[in-house]
Amino acid sequence: MSKPKIGLALGSGGARGWAHIGVLRALDDMGIVPDYVAGCSMGALVGAAYVGGRLDALEEWALSITNRKMAGLIDVNVLSGGLIEAKNVVRFFESLGMPEQIEDLEVPFATVATDMRSGREVWIRDGSVIEAMRASISLPGIVSPVLRNNRWVIDGGLTNPLPVSVCRAMGADIVIAVNPEAKKYSVMWSQEEEKPNETWQSIKASMPLSVRTAYDAVAGVGKVQGVKAPNYFDVVATSIDVMITQIRRSRLIGDPPHVLLDVNLNDFMILEFNRAKEAIAEGRACVERAEDALSDLSKYA
Repeated sequence: MSKPKIGLALGSGGARGWAHIGVLRALDDMGIVPDYVAGCSMGALVGAAYVGGRLDALEEWALSITNRKMAGLIDVNVLSGGLIEAKNVVRFFESLGMPEQIEDLEVPFATVATDMRSGREVWIRDGSVIEAMRASISLPGIVSPVLRNNRWVIDGGLTNPLPVSVCRAMGADIVIAVNPEAKKYSVMWSQEEEKPNETWQSIKASMPLSVRTAYDAVAGVGKVQGVKAPNYFDVVATSIDVMITQIRRSRLIGDPPHVLLDVNLNDFMILEFNRAKEAIAEGRACVERAEDALSDLSKYA
């Protein structure tokens, strides 16, 4: 009797997705090696680096990120369908030195995107690795869409933020799913006063003057009756979190994984990429919390 095949589903989560690195390290320590990997959004980026043999390079870069370095990746172009056109992000992907084609990866790999015309999920299982990653991270309102096979696609989190179903379709008998967006206290956004998000400040500073002026005029409300008012970034990020959380809950009811690893990063915003160390540590911690559930899987590695 052949041993069961293990699939690893890496979910969306913006900067919280750095936790996938910690999860992968901890699973490796346990001797659990997936036969299939499917990723959505940041899960697609980390997953591709993992199966492409470049996880060390990605982790080294993630741990070196500063707000200044992050700002260097930002290329604002409001005519591109998002605030960020992400050409600099693509150049970063290229610098990792991964195999060019998904077919060249040693472990079967897939990413998830969303077709803007039909609203349906798109599974990308062949072609350019970089294009597959870029398509899956196209956060609405933030990162511009990608034209793939003559159709515009956006972030896969809108349709399948935790691609358990993709792993099963690829051939997995057992699925481990990693959810970087678990909210321990279900707080999507806090009204408490906090320092301005430095990444968002960098994005705003890169905007054309007319756009920045219009934003400042709208955002200048500051407080309403003594309560902190949400800015553009707060609204977009929180809306994405709320929407993806509801979609993920619905999909998990109908298609649950064998093991669900919940990453608890309550105070992380989706563009706080300079906090990789904390996210990676929590990724390791969530594997430790699920050690009993995972221990039986190590014999299938």
